[in-house]
Amino acid sequence: MTKIPPERLLAEVNEVLRTMPAPDSFGGSGPEHMAWLGRASALVHAWDPSKAIVRFDTFVTQMNSRAARDVENGVKGALTMLHQMRHDAKMRVSTPQSIAIDTGAVFDYFDEVRKVVELAKSDLLFVDAYMDAEFVSRYLPLASSGVAVRLLAREKLPTLIPAVALLQQQTGLNVKVRSAAGFHDRYVFVDQVLCYQSGASFKDGAKKAPTTLTEITDAFAAVLATYESLWIHGTPHP
Repeated sequence: MTKIPPERLLAEVNEVLRTMPAPDSFGGSGPEHMAWLGRASALVHAWDPSKAIVRFDTFVTQMNSRAARDVENGVKGALTMLHQMRHDAKMRVSTPQSIAIDTGAVFDYFDEVRKVVELAKSDLLFVDAYMDAEFVSRYLPLASSGVAVRLLAREKLPTLIPAVALLQQQTGLNVKVRSAAGFHDRYVFVDQVLCYQSGASFKDGAKKAPTTLTEITDAFAAVLATYESLWIHGTPHP
């Protein structure tokens, strides 16, 4: 079997993760779910046939089960393997996973953040001291159903908190806000397995200066631990 080039593999798995139906919607699945499972399974079989036959095919069977526990285990296993594939592809891609965005290219910046947000299937943690109502309306409606959204903010709470409350009232999206001192960088963490650092505040990206969006890889575990600790010890805002 011809090996898929890592650049194409990375693009394919990103699209599979982005288009995954809500995890709690599997089980006795319909045509949309069958189409997604078929695409994901074909990609895993092309990437590593032995892993596909021994493990991924089992996850697919579980995800089609009527038993909630089987579905949950199947989804977790499938997501773990898809992220394993993604990291394998990233390690073999020769180009760095950093995107430079010119001054004024505000849509380009938004579109790159959108792609990251749409990868989340269970948990999305934004870290940015300056998140406000504009941030809420721009990015949070992009989160998939069932994703728990966490916002670690500080400076714009008087506009951020009411906007979050209204969004929850209208959509039912699960959003929690906490504040903490002592942080200045801007990050977004996806499902506790991916992390991107923004060179600008998420609401202002590329408005007045060039910026970057960079995936954190080597230092991922340390960065995640730092901001999960800040979240745990932060001040909740109902």
